[in-house]
Amino acid sequence: MNKLFISLILCAVLLLTACTGRETLENNNVNAPVTVEDERTVTFSAAPSTAAAETSPLTGRPILASAEFTVNDPENKRNLPTERIEHSYGVAKNSVPHMNSVNTQKFFESKKYNAVCYDNKSSEKVLYLTFDCGWENGCTDKVLDTLKEKRVPAAFFCTLEHIKSSPDLIARMINEGHIVGNHSAKHPNFAEIDRQRMAEEILECDNYLRSAFGYTSPFFRFPEGCYTENALELVGSMGYTSVFWSCAYADWDVNTQKGGDHAFSTVTARLHPGAIILLHSVSPDNAEALGRIIDYARENGYEFRALSDYKM
Repeated sequence: MNKLFISLILCAVLLLTACTGRETLENNNVNAPVTVEDERTVTFSAAPSTAAAETSPLTGRPILASAEFTVNDPENKRNLPTERIEHSYGVAKNSVPHMNSVNTQKFFESKKYNAVCYDNKSSEKVLYLTFDCGWENGCTDKVLDTLKEKRVPAAFFCTLEHIKSSPDLIARMINEGHIVGNHSAKHPNFAEIDRQRMAEEILECDNYLRSAFGYTSPFFRFPEGCYTENALELVGSMGYTSVFWSCAYADWDVNTQKGGDHAFSTVTARLHPGAIILLHSVSPDNAEALGRIIDYARENGYEFRALSDYKM
């Protein structure tokens, strides 16, 4: 009888200990990932998924895998022309593109290069607004404010240095629906480097956008507007459209700014149907005049479109 009583007491103690131990284990591991061993009974939340962890904190977009590219004909054994070409757009007048732009676009099309300096296909009065961004001069936020107010899309061609130094601005461009174009990593003259270096310049910039912002775009602008046919072919083979311009003015020198009225009168005098407008984001004149330029263009029947709307 005594042995039976002792056995019953021991069983009760062991059962109480087991229950208490399990409760303590679950409380101490409330945020632990589910394991195979306790998957049957655990009721606490699992750890965050990998997908959630792979999101850009700047844009909220999923991080993109790095792009890879193998350069075709790295030594240019096909002897594609390597003569330096400096883009010459000419000054448009009376709402007509300059013949320099007309002939350049014909050249791109005749050689089947994936490049554009103005839209010669649309029968409508369309404009494409683009900015080159090599560094920040405190004007870009004002430009973005105006674009947001006027509901105008734009493309910002940014160097890697600018992207790294101004992440909040780049994120704002992306989040507000603008295009962030590739302007190379170190802004070299593409008429002076080989095909392998060209590809590396483009990929380095693109892959940073992919990893930091979850973003990529198929638009490239040659640094300094200098190129060769060899370079045009290489950029096109990578899936990019090379974007030039048909309307611009000397706005990049921050030491020779002439005021918003000068920017307004110069840009509006050079508008024409299909124009790709090049402005520099470092110019306080452009930031001051942009709203008036947009209003003037619309009052004269123009419509602003994104580069992604252009049909090659």
